[in-house]
Parts: sequence; structure tokens; C-alpha cells
Amino acid sequence: MLALLALAFLPLIPGGKQPQLAADGATVALAYGDGKRLLVAVSKDGGDSFGAPVPVAEGSFMVGRHRGPRVVVRGERIAVSAIADGTLQVWRSMDRGRSWRAGVAVNDVAKSAREGLHGMAVGPNGELFAAWLDLRTPGMKVYGAKSTDGGASWSANGLVYASPDGNVCECCHPSVAIDARGQIHVMFRNWLGGARDMYLATSTDQGATFKAAKLGEETWKLNACPMDGGGLALGPAGPVPVWRRDGQIHSASLLGDGKDPALAIGPTGKPVYGWTRGGEVIIGGESMGVGGFVSLAGGQQLVAAWETPEGIKVQRLRRAP
Repeated sequence: MLALLALAFLPLIPGGKQPQLAADGATVALAYGDGKRLLVAVSKDGGDSFGAPVPVAEGSFMVGRHRGPRVVVRGERIAVSAIADGTLQVWRSMDRGRSWRAGVAVNDVAKSAREGLHGMAVGPNGELFAAWLDLRTPGMKVYGAKSTDGGASWSANGLVYASPDGNVCECCHPSVAIDARGQIHVMFRNWLGGARDMYLATSTDQGATFKAAKLGEETWKLNACPMDGGGLALGPAGPVPVWRRDGQIHSASLLGDGKDPALAIGPTGKPVYGWTRGGEVIIGGESMGVGGFVSLAGGQQLVAAWETPEGIKVQRLRRAP
């Protein structure tokens, strides 16, 4: 169990949904939607204070059950992605969130991202990779695309994974991470042999091809979608996943009961996990109060954001003395 001291620093954000955090050095970006707009608030001091949220775009962006924006940070550049009307778009800022360029479509088949579930990550050289659930052909598949110019343009879409049984799990979001060698990792929930297990697909050739393998030794036979895709982060030894199987949270070991897990690599290089249990947000084994859909950002700091009945709550977390 990790003893944490929570320091509130940003007023509650009423009406906000599906918060997502990303950090690079002292820059921390918070992206979220309110059903009509996509907004981003930025901290330049490691999460001790945030500027006012800036509207990035207007539209009927999908939010709810992990359908919401994703955000990445690398130096002065911030990119945020969201889905509306079946189109995955990416907006970019070159000045740490003060101004934003027009959105660019990522999926090259109209409305193929209409399930509204995706992930995005930034690599060591500023390259971006996005992965999403795709319906351009019969059966739900995982597709991806890469950008080498910070999100200004995107490659032709490529298949990340297609289940031999016809569909991956239809309502669980994929997660993406790019390691220091440029290897791209995409975690998703499969639907194979009647089981809804998590898989990790890895590309060693810049996203041209992927090889997928099941995570964990047990299996979850389920004729329904749990709508819970877990989380993925990069630790010192490589990708660190966290996922839900039935009513339990798993990573390298069983973490506890719950759903909607997330994680970040903290200042010590160790993973810190968060999830929802019984209507409360759990981080580092401690209850943070009523809420759900937690997001964590690590690195030099540890910052958390989650939904509450009153709006989005954001806190910087430090070890208690």
C-alpha cells in the first residue's frame, strides 16, 4: 500500500467528463469533454497550479465509459484526440496549450471509428501513434496510424489486430505506449473462443506489423462487453499493463476488487494504480472519495483526475511524510 498525501489545487470542474492526464517534465496537461466541447488545462509547475481550461474544439464529442479525449505532451507540444461522428481527430498546440491548430482526421475511412474508443501515445522523438476500434469492414478490429510531425499528418491506416473469431471486444478501449526504442505497444480486449481477455500487440517495425499475445494466465469467459479496457504505461523494464478480469484488477499480480483501472509510473519508477471500487476512487490502495474513471500522470510528479457527481476533481499526490 502506498501512503499518499492529496493536495487539491484546481477547482472542481462542473460538467466535465472522462478526464485524461499526460505529463512531460514539469508540464501536465488535463483534457476532458463536456459533450459539446473539448477542453485542455495545462500546468507548468508539475501540477502545483493549472491555467484556466482552454476550449480546443466544439462538437458532439463522444464521452462516457472511456469514450473521451486522449492527450500527450512532449516539450512545448501538446496533442489531444477525440472522436465525433465516427471520425478520430487530433488537435495540436505548439506553445504548451495557449493556442491550437485545426483538427486533423486520423481514420481514412469515413465513420469507421464510430464506436468512439481509442488510445494515443507519443514516442521518444515526438512521433505519435493512435489506435482505435474500427468498423470499416464487418467485425470489430483494431486499427492504427502514425504521425511523424506531431499530428499535422497521419499515415495510411493499418491493421493492428483482427480476431480469428470475427470481432475483438466491441466496447473496451485500446491503450497505446511507445518505448525508448520506438517499439509501439497496443493493449486491447480480445474476443476469442468465448473469452474476453486482454492482449498486448507489439510492433518492432514502426507500426507496419504487430504481434499479439495474451496477458495473464487465467481467462474470462463472458458473453457480453465489460466496457473496461484497462491502462498501459512504460516502466524501466518495459510496458506495464493493468486490466480488469471479472470483478478484479490485475497487473503482475492481483491488486484487488474493482473496475476501470488506470496507472502511471511515479517518481520512484514504480507503478501507481488507481481504479473504482464500490463507487469510490482507489489510488495506491487508499480511498480518494466518491467518483470514478480515474486518470493518472507520472514522471517527476504524480497527478490524478477523476469524475465525481459534481464534476472533475484534480489533485497532485505526494507521499505522506
